[in-house]
Amino acid sequence: MTERAETPPVTPGTVTEVAVCIIGAGPVGATLAARLASAGLPTAVVDHAGLPPMELPEFDGRAYAIALSSRRLLDAAGVWDLLPWAPGPITRIRCTDGAPGEAASALRLHFDAAESGTEAFGWMVEARALRMALNARMRSLAHLIVRAPAKAEVTRTAGGAEIRLSTGELIRARLVVAAEGRRSRLREQAGIGIATHDYGQLGLVGAVAHELPHEQMALEHFLPHGPFAQLPLAPTPEHPNASAIVWSEKRGIAERMLALSDEDYGKEIQRRMGDHLGKVTPIGRRWSYPLSAMHALRYTDTRLALIGDAAHGIHPIAGQGLNLGFRDVSALAELLLGTAADPGSPELLAQYQAARRPDALVMMGATHALEKLFGNRFPPLRLARRLGMAAVDRMPKLKRAFAQRAMGITGALTR
Repeated sequence: MTERAETPPVTPGTVTEVAVCIIGAGPVGATLAARLASAGLPTAVVDHAGLPPMELPEFDGRAYAIALSSRRLLDAAGVWDLLPWAPGPITRIRCTDGAPGEAASALRLHFDAAESGTEAFGWMVEARALRMALNARMRSLAHLIVRAPAKAEVTRTAGGAEIRLSTGELIRARLVVAAEGRRSRLREQAGIGIATHDYGQLGLVGAVAHELPHEQMALEHFLPHGPFAQLPLAPTPEHPNASAIVWSEKRGIAERMLALSDEDYGKEIQRRMGDHLGKVTPIGRRWSYPLSAMHALRYTDTRLALIGDAAHGIHPIAGQGLNLGFRDVSALAELLLGTAADPGSPELLAQYQAARRPDALVMMGATHALEKLFGNRFPPLRLARRLGMAAVDRMPKLKRAFAQRAMGITGALTR
């Protein structure tokens, strides 16, 4: 495979022919671009923002939980080995219902990667590290054209698509992929409706340093106002013991938490996380976003496919949002690279929707049900779900099935 150091300069009026043009160079869009171009398929990726500003120079508290199937995808795209530092493996997961100090929380569900026959359930990758690896990979690929920053105007017909850029360049493609996120302009232009649900919560995201090592164990507490997760980060010279947190809270309470001082914010985290890692100290920035579910009524249109958040958005209770987008990438790439047919043909797009929409609906339904089940304080229901967790903990085959589903290694996605 021929590689290059930089994308050649753009001359206004240039016409470029590619098989696939991806609009949006976020983690999902960029990974699809790298995967297709790595296999030699002529691809373009366009983003309204420039790539260098996406490379954050300092730790900011954001990280992704990358499932096993997602790691395999990043390997195939040539991205994983370009991560600037080692990710943190998740080899154990402990789930409890209720605050750490509650006696009933002794009824818990524990997963161990060794019991599932895998190296790890997943890996914690800092957002800035993944961005740096994606940027480096995209810049190196001979079969990939990167245009960022550039605004795109897309025209689609049965015969193909034209993407006119603010740089004056025209890109002709057989397929356009919308990877612009939940507010996808391409989805709206195609007249594709969405179904939404507002959870009335904010997701609080950040990181903490702690006194004791996490020993690669993730923790999820199911609390009345939303789940609280502690996810193990790889050690660094500055923070040898650190974890990411993903904390779902009722909107009003979350806004009060965000207004606290670092000391008081750390105390609130400690209350929810418990003392098993010693004293915790917030590090990096605090991030928050409203929690809602969203699902596109269809994933395709003429010469158009939706991936990632342009197609679906789920509650973070199971940490599967980005991984669900990566599963879109795997399915679409497998179809595009496995056939010499027209990349934007109705037949191929129908296959993509049939492969992805049911899986996304299942995951959306599961996360929605979990949020409603564990957010209910009705005493008999609390007792029933705790006993259920304890029972599942004693069923190795069922635990293994749950773990494999979360890792994305069941069914057609095993490859």
